[in-house]
Amino acid sequence: MSFISVLDAFQKWEKETPNQPFLHQNIHGRKITLSFQEAGDQIRRMATALQDMGMEKGSHIAILSKNCSHWIMADLAILMAGCISIPIYPTTDKATIQLILEHSGSKAIFVGKLDDYASQKEGIQGIPKIGVEMHGVNEDYGWDNLVEKSSPIQDVHKPAKEDLMTILYTSGTTGNPKGVMHSYGSVEFAVAEFEHHFTLPRHPRFFAFLSLAHIAERAAYEFIGVYLGGSIAFPESLESFPANLAEAKPHMFFAVPRIFQKFQESILKKMPQSRLDLLLKIPIINNVIKKKITSALGFQEAVSVISGAAPISPDLQEWFKKLGIDVNQGYGMSEDICVSHMNFPGMNRIGTVGQKYDHIKTKLSPEGEVCLLSDCLTLGYYNDEEKTKELFDDEGYLRTGDLGEYDHDGYLSIVGRVKDQFKTDKGKYISPNHLELPLSDNANIEQVCVVGTGIPQPIALIVPSEVGKDLSQDALRTSIQESLKSLNGTLPNYEKVAKAIVMKEDWTIDNGLLTPTLKLKRNHLEKIHSPYYSDWFDKSETVIFE
Repeated sequence: MSFISVLDAFQKWEKETPNQPFLHQNIHGRKITLSFQEAGDQIRRMATALQDMGMEKGSHIAILSKNCSHWIMADLAILMAGCISIPIYPTTDKATIQLILEHSGSKAIFVGKLDDYASQKEGIQGIPKIGVEMHGVNEDYGWDNLVEKSSPIQDVHKPAKEDLMTILYTSGTTGNPKGVMHSYGSVEFAVAEFEHHFTLPRHPRFFAFLSLAHIAERAAYEFIGVYLGGSIAFPESLESFPANLAEAKPHMFFAVPRIFQKFQESILKKMPQSRLDLLLKIPIINNVIKKKITSALGFQEAVSVISGAAPISPDLQEWFKKLGIDVNQGYGMSEDICVSHMNFPGMNRIGTVGQKYDHIKTKLSPEGEVCLLSDCLTLGYYNDEEKTKELFDDEGYLRTGDLGEYDHDGYLSIVGRVKDQFKTDKGKYISPNHLELPLSDNANIEQVCVVGTGIPQPIALIVPSEVGKDLSQDALRTSIQESLKSLNGTLPNYEKVAKAIVMKEDWTIDNGLLTPTLKLKRNHLEKIHSPYYSDWFDKSETVIFE
């Protein structure tokens, strides 16, 4: 459907299907459902409250919260009032929160569902805080109180396509977050491209669990969800996630590769691989097992299951395919609203990130960098002309920073990051991406980072999976050695991975080694571990336990 903005779409459903379920909030073991009319009433009242607080059109207003109904309502209220939303990842530390609020010039902030607000609160200085009482956040301004005393806004903001809608602060694998600016028109174009390639039922169901501050999640669920009149469910907690997902039965499911690894681990804990392989060979039992697993995951009505944000192992995709679950890998970034390339339904070529969307122009630079041109590209980085100039080439194409290769059918493979390349002391440049993926095919390995600056050969830093941690040290060593042998047999001498170092601790968001979107902060890992590269390389063992 064609709308000028997400506000137009919401008002259509609010008027035409007022009783249609819109938001499902799981909390305290129960589910609170709001229809379009019920949510719309709160959204409109909050938009009035923002205006009464002195928020003029064009004001920047931040949202700090995990996914919940109030996140979506706060965002729509900001837009209805003619303001610009500034999402902040819910795991962001107080220093970075302060940096983003100051850099964006935010005039107020919504504070919702959080795990440790007490440690973040100091990052919010000198602006009104609107707390969501449902999630235990009590501030000078409360959501319920403001909604109760405010009347619903009638003069809803009518944006032009070129108007700024939101500023998305990147999760930042290197340096400080940058403010990616997007207009209403770029969002409308992105949704139209999705609709052109995907067919979802009327009023589709969605399950939003990755942070809505990430553009892929926000585009997939808030933007597409509102445009299509869908309903959006949210998990209560990590513990309730499987049950909440199974109940939601989403028509589209988007996740990062690590989530699919966790699904695989949970299945294999209940049914070892050898038994699963045996049962899948029996014709009638085969279908029963597939249906049972698909239903347990909540995918029995899924039209599309998508992996993105980081490379997924082809072996993992093949593993799910044997269960009747086609995991389609896509590719995009905050700067293009993740509308770039996709393995569209029925056109999945495992090992690639798919073909370009129809109305996207692409090219490879002389160095092999993927470059994009479309109507959903960012307006630039907020208050950063220098970085904005670096982002585009002379023809206006977006420079992604990713190295790519196309096959004869137009399927794109990402072969590395321009900035991730390193040089060994033999003077050879190594692109680690194509070395890491084959190692991650091993179910005993959850995370891997290939490094090698200043030593003769690359080495792999490895975090075992839960399955791998359950093995004896000898068994895990043997498993990793086999993966190294298999990988090295395909490589020229200068690329062969000489050692694997098994890490003592996981790489997580909390210890600063993963971004909120679960991307590896390679530079942080390098800073911590590079002093040990030479010592590890000189050891006689092939697999070293840190």
